[in-house]
Amino acid sequence: METVETYLDRKRREIGLLNDCLRDPLHLPCLRSVDEVITAKFRIAAALRAEHELRDWKATETAWSATASPASGPFAFSYDYQRADLEVHGPAFYELARGCTGETIYTASGMAAISALLLASAGIIDGADILVLPGTYGETLELIDGFVSHLRLVTLKSPLEEAFAPAGSSRILLLDSCALAGAFDAALRCDGSALDLLIFDTTCFAGRSGRIRRVLRWAGRCGIPVVMVRSHNKLDSLGVEYGRLGSAVFVRWNGKDLDASRLMSECLAAETRNAVRLLGGAALPAHFPPFVGTADYWALTGKRVAAILRNGRHTARYFASELASLSAELHFTHGLYVTLRGRDALSEATARQAAEDMSGDLGREGFPIRHAGSFGFDFAATEWFRNATTDQYSVRVAVPDLPTELWNDLATAIARWWATKQW
Repeated sequence: METVETYLDRKRREIGLLNDCLRDPLHLPCLRSVDEVITAKFRIAAALRAEHELRDWKATETAWSATASPASGPFAFSYDYQRADLEVHGPAFYELARGCTGETIYTASGMAAISALLLASAGIIDGADILVLPGTYGETLELIDGFVSHLRLVTLKSPLEEAFAPAGSSRILLLDSCALAGAFDAALRCDGSALDLLIFDTTCFAGRSGRIRRVLRWAGRCGIPVVMVRSHNKLDSLGVEYGRLGSAVFVRWNGKDLDASRLMSECLAAETRNAVRLLGGAALPAHFPPFVGTADYWALTGKRVAAILRNGRHTARYFASELASLSAELHFTHGLYVTLRGRDALSEATARQAAEDMSGDLGREGFPIRHAGSFGFDFAATEWFRNATTDQYSVRVAVPDLPTELWNDLATAIARWWATKQW
């Protein structure tokens, strides 16, 4: 259980880390509330972006200035026209284990990363089944279904062993951190050695999450080529959504017996880099958070995510007890949010309105809650949610990094509001 005092002390350290990245740090009052914490962090993030633009004014899209040396904190960049050949030098967002290395291609968003990767795979794989688990991110499924014609979408059902068995066609496993917990764990109990490629969307896991290490160990044992795709403006930005940034990391296993896997990774990386260039999806230097990479950053990020996960576990248990008939899904593998259903079926419009109304009503009661389409904040965030497997709508409640008692009170208020309104 984290007290308000312990929470505020941790938040002051987070804000100090952000503020120290400014050439002229802001003069901030002693922070005594959650609202003051939220306001201070977003003010500093805005000041960092403004300072970047003023400092790197020569680093234009056309790279006309030979004296430009664009940078963002520990990151340094080099590129020519339109960043088509963007090179990034700086700290990694992951901690890869021994026995593997990674090549990183940065993009303008998480969807830009997976879009470039999937479209580029057509140059390596003539046709394949792409296997997905229940709960996979809806926009990724839309992308595959609408634009990636060489891949056939297959939603897996239990038991999974048969789907992973050797077959005559190529198969790619898309393992998404949004997947339902039971299906995610079941996949890692299967033998995946017959798979041709693993695409691992890590967006909902912290960069040093044990679950990422577990997936990589599994893939390494099976000898599967791995590409990790990610949106970085959620868990990697200390709750301020610093800027849209994505990446694809091509993992390469060491060892002569894995030469085929290495060749696949190298060819796919080259095709993806070309796709990023042709699609105009290169990353913006201004969107790289200047506060990442230090020991303090990793320690504070770990504590933030741990607090969210603790609050998330409480939420799942509490809603299962108090909103049993009105809970849609409480056990996503990431543990960062839950979803609530109505007594009658919700549409996108009614789910959106419910999220807006609940956030507005509880916000006026003094709770830190907003209608916002993301997660990983210092406030609770509500938004409509579509289950791409069932095509049913619900309201997503993203669990925040808040002191334990305050979040428990807010979770109680959410349950009361939802049961009373009977959406």
